Order: sequence, then structure tokens, then C-alpha cells
Amino acid sequence: MAFFTTSDDRRIFFEDTGTGTPVLCLAGLTRNSRDFAFLAPHITDLRMITMDYRGRGQSDHDPDYINYNIIRESLDVVELLDHLGLDRVAILGTSRGGLIAMTLAVSHPERLSGVVLNDVGPVIESVGIAKIMEYVGKQPVSKTYDEAALVLQQAMEQQFPGVSLARWRQQADFQYEQTQNGLTLRYDPALRTALLEQAAAGTPPDLWMFFEALRGIPTGVIRGANSDVLGKDTLAEMHKRHSGLISAEIPDRGHVPFLDEPQSLALIRNVLDTA
Repeated sequence: MAFFTTSDDRRIFFEDTGTGTPVLCLAGLTRNSRDFAFLAPHITDLRMITMDYRGRGQSDHDPDYINYNIIRESLDVVELLDHLGLDRVAILGTSRGGLIAMTLAVSHPERLSGVVLNDVGPVIESVGIAKIMEYVGKQPVSKTYDEAALVLQQAMEQQFPGVSLARWRQQADFQYEQTQNGLTLRYDPALRTALLEQAAAGTPPDLWMFFEALRGIPTGVIRGANSDVLGKDTLAEMHKRHSGLISAEIPDRGHVPFLDEPQSLALIRNVLDTA
């Protein structure tokens, strides 16, 4: 367990294990370092680095919630790399983490040796955004991890058919914290306010420019076959705009694959070998 302090005095949690090629794993919007627990046993030969974004997991909440944005979070990533003395890393970015990786491809391409985007691209499907906004910042109604596991299994059955209740029980533990009064979020609920204010501020930037900045960097994309965030048409266009792009579609997975699927692991290794 370790922390570093950002240039604006926020304490950020990270973990750094292994001694091989450095791979920085960046989680989704509301997720944290625990999300890569399913992947970790498969990459013990690599140096695996994870971090909790500000306001998530064990990192400080930011009283200025407007700092819950991709630009500030990407700067936090650069400051972590500086703290660790790493010139370059491969990034495995899940959802929000992939957007951060694309942002770094514009602002700090020299820091990236390779990128794997886990179920995210330069176009976020509107149905996926709507589903995300249904839960962001809202406290769980479940009182225990077992109750939350059942809720997750039922809610995700269409996108993740056949996933065991035991797996959802682990996922519930990653996402929620047990208190005397029930479960609570492992992130700052003000993240919802930040997202709403950012959406109201105007038209979001064209992320195709961010994606195209990856052209000179070994890049792979993992897509859940049932994803409502990364569409098939978007993935096809990504291949057109990045001639070296490789991708894998994971059956019986939605947003987002767990990353321990054989197809996910094969693509991750492929990108890292190229990097």
C-alpha cells in the first residue's frame, strides 16, 4: 500500500508489484484498483501498477469536484509516473482509463509504450451513457455484499450471461464498502455533479482526434460482444483510422470484460510483445 501527493496536494493511492515490463492499469469511471484483481494472477511476470483516481477508492476526495475530469486525472497519471521514475509504460485502460490513455497520447505520447483500451473508444454510445447516469453517485440499496451480488447478477444477466454469483460477490466487494448501516460507494458521490456540470458546459470534444494520436503507438481494443458503450461500427472505424490496431471481441461480456478471459489475455500479451 502506497500513496503519493499530487501537485495540487491530493493524496493518491497506488500499488506497484512485480519486476517485469511496467503496465499501468487504469480503472473505469467509478471503479478502483481492485477492478484488476481478476487480471493480476495472469500477469505475475510483469510490473503491475494500479492507481485510484482522486475521489475513488483510497485516494483523497477532492473538495473541488470539478477536478473529477479526464484532463486532471491524466495529469495525475503523469505525476505518478514521475513519482515512480518511469519514463514510459504500457497502459491498460478500462472505460474511463482508456479515455485517459487517449488523452495522454495527445499530451504526453512519449510516456506511452503501448495501449490497450478495454471496451471504450472515441464514441460512447448514448444508451451506455444513459445507463451509467442511472447509477453514478447513487448509494446502493443493498445492505450486504450478498444482496448486492444478487442485484448485480440480475441487472447484468443480458450482457454477462452465465457469470456466477460468486464472481458478482467479488465484484460487489470491489465496488462497495460495508458499514454498520449497509453498503456505501467506494467513490465520492460528487462525481455525479461533476459529470452533469461538464455535460451542461457545452459540446464535448471530438475524441477521434485523441484516438488518432495513438497511430504511432502499439494499440489494442477489447470489446465485450454485448457492450452498450463501444459499438461495432465505432470499432470498425477505429480500425480504418489506425492501421496497426488489433482487437478482440469477448463473447458473453458487456461493459466491461473482466480481463481474465482467454481472448482478453491474448490481446494484452500481443500488444505488450509489440510494445
